[in-house]
Amino acid sequence: MTQAVDTRHRGALAGWLAPFLRALVVLPLMSLPGIAQEATVPAAGFPIGETLQLGSPQTGLLTIQSERLYAESAFGQRVTQELDAEGAVLTAENRRIEAELRAEELDLTERRSSMDPEAFRALADAFDKKVQETRRNQDQKLRDINQMGEDARRDFFTASLPVLQQIMLEAGAGAILEHASVFLSADAADVTDLAIARVNEVLGDGRDSQSEVDSE
Repeated sequence: MTQAVDTRHRGALAGWLAPFLRALVVLPLMSLPGIAQEATVPAAGFPIGETLQLGSPQTGLLTIQSERLYAESAFGQRVTQELDAEGAVLTAENRRIEAELRAEELDLTERRSSMDPEAFRALADAFDKKVQETRRNQDQKLRDINQMGEDARRDFFTASLPVLQQIMLEAGAGAILEHASVFLSADAADVTDLAIARVNEVLGDGRDSQSEVDSE
C-alpha cells in the first residue's frame, strides 16, 4: 500500500486566492495627501524600461506573481519545510505499515492449508478489515497535511493584504493583478520582489503568530 505524499501545497494557488487580489481595488485618490493635486492615474499604459517609483502615480495597474510571493517569502519557505518534514514522516510510516501487512498476509497464506476453511475465512475477513481501516487512517493523515498547507496559504495572504494595499497606495495604482493573467505589461509594473521584502519585514517566517494561535 505504497502511498506517495501529496505535494499540492507546492502547486499553483487555489481558487480562493482570487478574492484577495480582487480586494485590491481602486482607492479614492482624492483622499490621498499629495496625490489629489497631481496627475490622475491613467486608465492603461505602462512606462516601458523605467523603474517604478513609489509615491508617484505612473500606472493604473501593478502586477504580482502571487505564487512566487508565497514560495520565496520567509513564511512560505518555513511552511514548505515543515510540510516536507511531515510528509517524510508519513511516507516512512506507510512503508513500515506496508511491510508489516505483507508479512501478516504471507503468514496467513502459509497457515491456510492447515486451517479449517471457516476459521481461515474469519481471519481473512479480519485482515481485510484491518487493511482497509489502516488505509483510511493513513489517507486522513495525508489530508491533514495538505489542509495544513492550505490553511497556511490562506493565513499568509490574509496577513499580506494590508502590505499589498500599502504598496498600491504608494505607487498611486488602482489595482494589483495576477502577473500570469496579464496579456501585456512592462516589467516595471511587477512588484513581487518589493512585496516579498515588505512581507518579510512584517511577518517574518510566521512562527511568532503561529505561537500566539497555539497558545489560545
